[in-house]
Amino acid sequence: MSAQPRPDVSAGPTAQAPEARLLTEAVTRLRRALRSSIRTDYPWETLPMAQVELLQVLGEHSPARISDLAARRRLAPSTVSGLIGQMIGAGLVARDVDAADRRASVVTLTDAGREKLAAWTTAHERRIDAALGALDDASREAIGNALPALFRLAENLGAEAEAEAGEGTPER
Repeated sequence: MSAQPRPDVSAGPTAQAPEARLLTEAVTRLRRALRSSIRTDYPWETLPMAQVELLQVLGEHSPARISDLAARRRLAPSTVSGLIGQMIGAGLVARDVDAADRRASVVTLTDAGREKLAAWTTAHERRIDAALGALDDASREAIGNALPALFRLAENLGAEAEAEAGEGTPER
């Protein structure tokens, strides 16, 4: 991949926060490049990102109610319910009765869902590892040094999102 020029941060409403603008651009480009490279290497992989994200949540918090999944992803419960319906049809998740409240249901990963999530994760790690390997030592070191701060940034963004979710309705 060729080097992309840095966006011009000298003008516009975000000129006061060039780091935020650059980080937003970098994250957007990373996500786009990852999605594109996976589709190139694995053209049969058609799992939508929204479903991957639900598999990731279920990989960490399973079983889970639809309302809990919706809150974690900041989506409308009806949206999550539709996605879960598709994932049940694909055999990636199963709906069961909630042991704590027999009137409610919970969603769990199936073996096929765990395998799909593991394959997706492995493919992305392999792509990122190859891209990191193409960088010089200083760039790899800079990325490694930035990881703790990036995780803290993600936690801060998550905390802000949770606080905002308490004040309004989830995104649709």
